[in-house]
Amino acid sequence: MLDLHVFLANLPYIAFGILGLFLLIQLYYILFVYSKLNRYQIEHHQEGTDWMPLSVIICAHNEQDNIPEFLPSILTQDYPEFEVIVVNDFSTDNTPWILQEFEAKYSHLKIVDIQEHIRLKHGKKFAVSMGIKASRHQTLVFTDADCAPQSNQWLKEIATAFNPETEIVLGYSPYFKQRSLLNLLIRFETSHTAMSYFSYALKGDAYMGVGRNMAYKKELFFRNKGFAAHMHIKSGDDDLFVNQNANPSNVNITLSAESIVYSAPKMTWKSYYKQKARHSGASTIYKKRHQRMLGTQLVSAVLFYIMLITIAIAFPTYWYVPVAAYLLRLFAQWAIFAGIYRKLEVKELIWWLPLVDFVYYFYICINGLFSRKKKKISWK
Repeated sequence: MLDLHVFLANLPYIAFGILGLFLLIQLYYILFVYSKLNRYQIEHHQEGTDWMPLSVIICAHNEQDNIPEFLPSILTQDYPEFEVIVVNDFSTDNTPWILQEFEAKYSHLKIVDIQEHIRLKHGKKFAVSMGIKASRHQTLVFTDADCAPQSNQWLKEIATAFNPETEIVLGYSPYFKQRSLLNLLIRFETSHTAMSYFSYALKGDAYMGVGRNMAYKKELFFRNKGFAAHMHIKSGDDDLFVNQNANPSNVNITLSAESIVYSAPKMTWKSYYKQKARHSGASTIYKKRHQRMLGTQLVSAVLFYIMLITIAIAFPTYWYVPVAAYLLRLFAQWAIFAGIYRKLEVKELIWWLPLVDFVYYFYICINGLFSRKKKKISWK
C-alpha cells in the first residue's frame, strides 16, 4: 500500500518526464534537422552556362482541362535544347485531340500513347517508363499535367543543380493558395513534407522526392532496373525511386523562386484523403531507417500533444508545465520555420502554426492508420 501511495505521489513527475522526452525528440528534429534548410543558401543559375539537353516527361490521364491551362508554361521554357514528352495514359476524354493540336504547334513536343489492354493493368510507373524509353536526352525532368512552373527559368534552375556527381535533383512543388481550411492544411502538409525531405537531402540522407518537380539521370534509371523493385506498389514513381537510389553524394536540391512548380490542389476532403492514403501506402516500403526516422518524428509529435492534454486535465495545479513545454516547442518552431517558410513561399503559415500543426499530426496519423489497411490504391 505504501508503494502505491509513493507511486501516486510521484505520478505527476513521471508524466512530466514522459512529456520532457517527447519534447526533446521534437526539439532534435526542429533544431538539428530542419535547421539545415533554414541555413541553406539558395543558388541561382548563371547565364552563359553550357546547358545540357533535357527531356521533360509528363503523364496525362484524362487531363483535358489541365493541359490547355498548364502545358504552355512547360513548352515555352527559356531553355536552349529540350523536349517535352507527354504520355497519354489511356485517356477517355478529349486529351488525345488536345495533345495533337499542341503537337502540331510545338515541334519539341512528343506524344506517347498508351492503349488499354484487358490483360495489362498498369499504373503511373508504366506510363513513366514509357516516357523515359521514348526520351532522347540523358537528363530527365518530371512534372505532372496539373502543374505550372512559376518561371520560364525553371529548367535552367534544374540544370544548374546538376554537378558531376549529381544523379538526382529534388525540386519543390507547392499548391496554389485558396481560401479554405482544407487548402490551408494541404499547403501546410506540403511545406512540412518539403522541409523534411530537403533537410535530410542536405544531411546526405535523401529519402524521397516529389514527382511534380524532380529530375534524374536516365542512366541511373536503367542501371537500377527502373521501378522493378516496387512495381507491385501502384504509387511511388517518385518517392520510392529516390528512396531506393539516393546515396550521400548523388542528390542535390533546387529551391530558388524560379525553380518552384505550382500544382492544382485537391478540392474535397475525400480526394485529399485518397491522395494521402496513396502516399502512406508507398512509405511502408521505405528503407527501414527512414521508416524509423519518419515514424519517430510523427509519433513523438502526436504523443507530445496527448501528454500536454493529459497533464492539463489530470494535474491542473501544474498547468504551467504543459504550457511551458508547448511554448518552448512553439518558439523553437517559429525561430526555425520562419526562414524556411520564406524560402517555401508560405510565410503566412507561420501565424497559423498553432492550429494547423495540431490538426496536421492527428489527421495524418489517423489517415495513415486507416489507409494502410487498403490493398488497392489508384495512381491519381
